[in-house]
Amino acid sequence: MPRSNRPRRAVSGRAGSGKLPKPGAKGGPVPELDLERARSGFARRESAPDGEWSVRPITASRAEKTYICPGCSTAVLPGVAHLVVWSEDHLFGAAAGLAERRHWHTNCWTSRSYRYR
Repeated sequence: MPRSNRPRRAVSGRAGSGKLPKPGAKGGPVPELDLERARSGFARRESAPDGEWSVRPITASRAEKTYICPGCSTAVLPGVAHLVVWSEDHLFGAAAGLAERRHWHTNCWTSRSYRYR
């Protein structure tokens, strides 16, 4: 008997088929979107008067250590969402900029001053 190239119809309400629909398939269960995972870990590039910066957000669930924020000189405690920032145009290259990365409070980074003293 020849095979058909037509896709099979989804059979709904049929007991005993033993097959579960694929996740995301028509009529199948849709997996829940994990917003924490979707928002975290993607570095973005920011341009500012003080240079080019790579900024990576750290979610509260991934923040495990204590750091000192260079913006306000207070601690970024474990369990607090914050940003990891490093220079893209460091004088000694990208590797040196990455080695000098700092953990900032999100508000401290967005409200930092560009004034040169």
